[in-house]
Amino acid sequence: MDSNSLLKYQRRQSSVVNVGAIPMGGLYPIRLQSMTNTPTSDSNATVEQIKRIIDCGADYVRITTPAVRDAENLAEIKKQLRKAGYTNPLIADVHFNPAVAEVAARLVEKVRINPGNYVDKKRFEQISFSDETYALEMERIHKRIMPLLKICKEFGTAIRIGVNHGSLSDRIISRYGDTPEGMVESAMEFIRIFESEGFRQTVISMKSSNTRVMVYSTRLLIKKMQAEGMFYPVHLGVTEAGEGEDGIMKSAVGIGTLLAEGIGETIRVSLTGDPEQEIPVSKSIVDYFTNRNQHNSNSNSSILSPSFNGFEYNRRQSYGVEGVGGTFPIKVVLTKQSNEIISNFSAVDISISDEKVSNDRFSFDESTDLPLKPLVITSNSEHTSGEIRMKLAKFDELKKITPVIIRKKYPDTCKELFQIKAACDFGPLLIDGLVDGIWVENQHFPAEDVYQISLNLLQASRLRMSKTEYISCPSCGRTLFDLSATTAKIRLRTSHLKHLKIGIMGCIVNGPGEMADADYGYVGTGVGKITLYKNKNIVKRNIPENEAVDELIDVIKSNGDWIDP
Repeated sequence: MDSNSLLKYQRRQSSVVNVGAIPMGGLYPIRLQSMTNTPTSDSNATVEQIKRIIDCGADYVRITTPAVRDAENLAEIKKQLRKAGYTNPLIADVHFNPAVAEVAARLVEKVRINPGNYVDKKRFEQISFSDETYALEMERIHKRIMPLLKICKEFGTAIRIGVNHGSLSDRIISRYGDTPEGMVESAMEFIRIFESEGFRQTVISMKSSNTRVMVYSTRLLIKKMQAEGMFYPVHLGVTEAGEGEDGIMKSAVGIGTLLAEGIGETIRVSLTGDPEQEIPVSKSIVDYFTNRNQHNSNSNSSILSPSFNGFEYNRRQSYGVEGVGGTFPIKVVLTKQSNEIISNFSAVDISISDEKVSNDRFSFDESTDLPLKPLVITSNSEHTSGEIRMKLAKFDELKKITPVIIRKKYPDTCKELFQIKAACDFGPLLIDGLVDGIWVENQHFPAEDVYQISLNLLQASRLRMSKTEYISCPSCGRTLFDLSATTAKIRLRTSHLKHLKIGIMGCIVNGPGEMADADYGYVGTGVGKITLYKNKNIVKRNIPENEAVDELIDVIKSNGDWIDP
């Protein structure tokens, strides 16, 4: 990872990959995409949804292709779209079956494959490999992927190597663990095969529902590729981000952290709901970086290098004072905006007094005697994370371990835009453990709204849970139940369980794996059938859908995690 990318805003220069008539990488704009959730066999419904996604501003649209017949139907879908004047590139999303990818690669402009399940299987088994037997496995994978590479070369089709934290193969986990390193090696194995065959129309992604894992693995991927002279475009996304405001902020924290470092040539915001709703959010995130000027620093970056490695969470060392810094939880500072709001807020303050700090304790500047009080740094920069990193790196150089609270005021009257900007500014600093408190301001919204947004930032950065977290997939053609309706039912029954993460997965592609990052899981495993998980372990199989929410509650109760509302 180039330390300069953390101290100034400058886009990473990647190689160019041709995806139909809309190339990505190089000097091209950051591309936006979404994914259909209609059955791919239903040509009319899929075509109409693709039109809506493109009309909202998408560059690419990804289509679920679970079976060969679905891949074959891509020809009809593409025919109808072209007849209607829609020429945007289409991407086939393939899991488990190489034969599906080989059919799709002849029909669409790009194919996404998952190295965790393209050849390998996932049974949560620990496998012992010698170097020799591991090399034989790589020969097997190389041989199996050759037909797809040959087709893609012939038809000019690009490939995305899409690694998901939730579907790493048993082979990878056995050797590298369930880690960012394992995710990166899963991709690099395929990249090296592609390179050896002279295929370079490649895009890479590192996706996880955990924003930290997503950020650290993508940074590590960039480092590994650079070491081997590779500069492939990178696709960004927080998978299974969830619904509404929670999903938007979680996506903006993960994607925004990397865009702030100049990483990312195409993005997708994965929200539970209609896919066309993802595009305006994606555009707002990208615009927040595209519209800013190049932010350059005259500082010596060799002196102001980051005091962290960027590949794992380490909180910046500071002393604790007045409940800030040291081992105290990250604080939320709230600006008093009106007597009425503060009166309403005082009741909440009783239960969260150890989490919220009154602003009148921080009315000082950098000239204050630092050993006595925390330091508030107010950012007026358009590149907040870079500016703050420079200041903190200077503190580290001077051996100062002052606890730091970051303050920024936003003028936005649109709540969604306010949330996105705050997530993109504070997310990088929280993901890397650099600050001891955040002070988000916006006079256009009630204090309780600003406070909740601040708490959402901490939860999206995996620093503190203040409400139940739902790891819910955005739905696709593989989804085996009404995801939005089911998520709403589960939320209604469990939203008071603020200590839990609950995964709600429409199918088995990432469901079992993502359960490792959730406390409980609800996964579609057949039409009208649900399987329940405790972490990654199955506890009840093939429950009728109309009984599954009640059964989930029973599982939570039987494990001692239930609290009455």
